[in-house]
Amino acid sequence: MSDPVKKTGKNLPPGPGRPKGMPNKTTRTAKEAIALAAEKLGGADRLVAWAQEEPQNERVFWGTIYPKLLPLQVTGEDGGPVQIAEIRRVVVDVPKK
Repeated sequence: MSDPVKKTGKNLPPGPGRPKGMPNKTTRTAKEAIALAAEKLGGADRLVAWAQEEPQNERVFWGTIYPKLLPLQVTGEDGGPVQIAEIRRVVVDVPKK
């Protein structure tokens, strides 16, 4: 008895569902609610004021908030791989007290 052939779906037309890369409805709604709340709390001007209130706030901004805007994958020139020009190992002699 032979195994049945599994359908891969490669030759089938796209079915229902959201397009690739589009966030689901819950994620989209949550992001919209957060953006609206941020605007009502003062938007970018208030965020700047908050970051300048305390050094710890600025660390939170640069360490937690801002990195969320950075791309998840880093690429080199023209979208190619990152080229490593040099790797250097430095031994530092710490003076004894």
